[in-house]
Amino acid sequence: MSAVAVIVVDMLNPYDHEDADTLEKSVEQIVEPLAGLMRHAHRHRDARLIVVNDNHGDFTATTEDLRRRALEGRRPDLVEPVLPPDDCAFMPKVRHSAFFGTPLEYLLRREEIDTVVLAGQVTEQCVLYSALDAYVRDFSVRVASDCVAHIHPDLAEASLRMMERNMRADLLPADRCLG
Repeated sequence: MSAVAVIVVDMLNPYDHEDADTLEKSVEQIVEPLAGLMRHAHRHRDARLIVVNDNHGDFTATTEDLRRRALEGRRPDLVEPVLPPDDCAFMPKVRHSAFFGTPLEYLLRREEIDTVVLAGQVTEQCVLYSALDAYVRDFSVRVASDCVAHIHPDLAEASLRMMERNMRADLLPADRCLG
């Protein structure tokens, strides 16, 4: 049984949206540590790697469609290092939270996971709302602080403080998230 799940949020991104230029600069800083965290979680005996990604409004999109679109987007160099392994759980989402409208909670409960490690983008949006939803569902929350990207630095900083204070999240560098 896994005790910890690393949940990677929205990294299959074609970067063709408003604020993409700003977001890209932040993602450039997290790709390497995030790729390392994903590799470590995938190999770790007591961890589960789960990828939850926006379907960008395409309800027919498969995992492969989302991968392909991201790789064909403006910044494949930000996508390739964090492509999920084929045997990794993958869930499309339609709103900000990784929990909203997905089977994520069911999977976590079935595998008796009590702690989630959040990573990905965007700190002040999807990561924040996923942290809140994890907290209200009684999961322990960790945020891989060097593996979350932002659009607005001030809002990201405030979001991290909110996660730490209001959701009792542990803010840790990737190399300390799995113990």
